[in-house]
Amino acid sequence: MTTSLPTPHQPLAERLRPKSLAEVVGQQHLLGEGMALRLAFESGQPHSCIFWGPPGTGKTTIARLMADAFDAQFITISAVLGGVKDIREAVERAQATLAQSGRRTLLFVDEVHRFNKSQQDAFLPHVESGLFTFIGATTENPSFEVNSALLSRAAVYVLQPLTAQDLEHIVAKAQQIPAWPAIEKIAIDRLIAYADGDARRLLNTLETLTVAATQQRQTSITDEWLLKVLGERMRRYDKGGEQFYDTISALHKSVRGSDPDAALYWLLRMLDGGADPKYMARRMIRMASEDIGLADPRALRMALDAAEVFERLGTPEGELALAECVVYLAVAPKSNAVYKAFNEAKAFIKKDGTRPVPMHLRNAPTKLMKELDYGKGYRYAHNEEGAFAAGERYLPDGMAEPGFYRPVERGLEIKIAEKLRQLKARNETK
Repeated sequence: MTTSLPTPHQPLAERLRPKSLAEVVGQQHLLGEGMALRLAFESGQPHSCIFWGPPGTGKTTIARLMADAFDAQFITISAVLGGVKDIREAVERAQATLAQSGRRTLLFVDEVHRFNKSQQDAFLPHVESGLFTFIGATTENPSFEVNSALLSRAAVYVLQPLTAQDLEHIVAKAQQIPAWPAIEKIAIDRLIAYADGDARRLLNTLETLTVAATQQRQTSITDEWLLKVLGERMRRYDKGGEQFYDTISALHKSVRGSDPDAALYWLLRMLDGGADPKYMARRMIRMASEDIGLADPRALRMALDAAEVFERLGTPEGELALAECVVYLAVAPKSNAVYKAFNEAKAFIKKDGTRPVPMHLRNAPTKLMKELDYGKGYRYAHNEEGAFAAGERYLPDGMAEPGFYRPVERGLEIKIAEKLRQLKARNETK
């Protein structure tokens, strides 16, 4: 039996595009009941905004649904292909529609960060006059890529990558199309890992597979056949598989073990295999917090800077910043004291009761609170010797000193440990 795609001229992503807010997959932090963007839809009053998030997270879909919700004309411009001429034509269309029918216009600018300052400035007078509602979509941080004047006139909504559950829901929806080939569970898992939170990438890959299945008279898609069709790239990437997690583990342990060559080797292995550099940057931020901590606080700043540099430069230029960071993390002094303190405190709080805040530590903004002795007896540390109120207690009454944080004798924590010993000695004299 052969499979056939209905209406093959229409891309799968377009066929499955949500027709209502209820059909949107993901972004519930914005679209759920009582959430900011949901309230904007329900208000009946559109406002200019910028959707910031990775590819394939629903920016265009939400903009179209917003136009439908407000019965507005929907005009879209691609900043990759468009220019001032397109902006001028959009303004003329919006003016003509308003004059003829009184209907509002929603202007959607995809990849708005690709427009230069003068092109972005061209929108300002029309946004201010209310000629159209401006919706910009960007994969880049709007703080850096969107003019401050335009940014100040638009609410910024941050869209998140879709979860594995979100993507699984999309696959299930695609499989409801008549004559769609069955897909093996392990193949679905691999497709979801490969999509990396990008619904468009998932749907395009699904469509490629289905066309190939039709041509090869394949009634079902197995993991083995999927790898054969999509080639070595997917096999090496295998984000959800054992190889991916083994490699990231090797990278993390090489940094922890202070081996810069090994750390650099595993970083480049992952980048060459197709791992998302932004994911690698996030992992290095974690390494800086978990394995270096206060032994060298500069490590965390270095990791954050590397992530920001990659955001600005992209591939391949930005990958050098990641390499610089991973080498620094490897040679930095190591401490997991904060990591251990965090876990111990978290475990303690989970099993402990809710202890009341001591009266002297409570805020007393009203007369009644002062009469109830809120804040009474609090010692303002800056008014005491060395800006330290010796003998003062900051834990709940009756709670023993837990000793969560125990600095190691490496890096800056050597000095931190000495400072804590001095403060403890002063406390004991009171």
